[in-house]
Amino acid sequence: MRLRVRVTQHRVPVRTLAGAGAAVVFAALALAAPGVAAAPGLPREGVFVPGRSLAGVSVGMTRAEVREAWGSRLGVCRGCTHATWYFNLRPFEPQGSGVEFRRGRVARVFTLWRPRGWRTDSGLVLGARSDEIVASYPDLHTIACPGYTAHVPTDEPRVVSAFYVFRGRLWAFGLVRRGAPLCL
Repeated sequence: MRLRVRVTQHRVPVRTLAGAGAAVVFAALALAAPGVAAAPGLPREGVFVPGRSLAGVSVGMTRAEVREAWGSRLGVCRGCTHATWYFNLRPFEPQGSGVEFRRGRVARVFTLWRPRGWRTDSGLVLGARSDEIVASYPDLHTIACPGYTAHVPTDEPRVVSAFYVFRGRLWAFGLVRRGAPLCL
């Protein structure tokens, strides 16, 4: 007699942000690949070096280089215009990071859903107040995105550093290839 065991996987509901525009943006990013386990190389506490890298990944890197930096345990966005990978820190929880590719190279790299412990190389942490961003990076200008803002420097020639703010708090870091849309 054979015993059959059926294993099911239950998805944990993810709370969305209250703002309509931000809720759509952040929920879409977070839910694009729910349940992806932490990649072996994805750091739990990543460092954002404005103009250069996010946890070791830079604009212009190839897919192979991203896999080498963050591992291969990732989710692939099915509804995104461009190839986009998501790396969650814990299964079924949306915190982590994402990478968008254009022509086989990183065009954007960003954090998702304000993962704890991520900071800039100068010590500014996700969750910081808007005035702390301005104190750390005084030459930023603001771009209005649907439900949130992006604070960016004006003097970066090839790669734009973005500090994404929702309700007065720093929610995400991003590096965007010059010419690519800044709003996520």
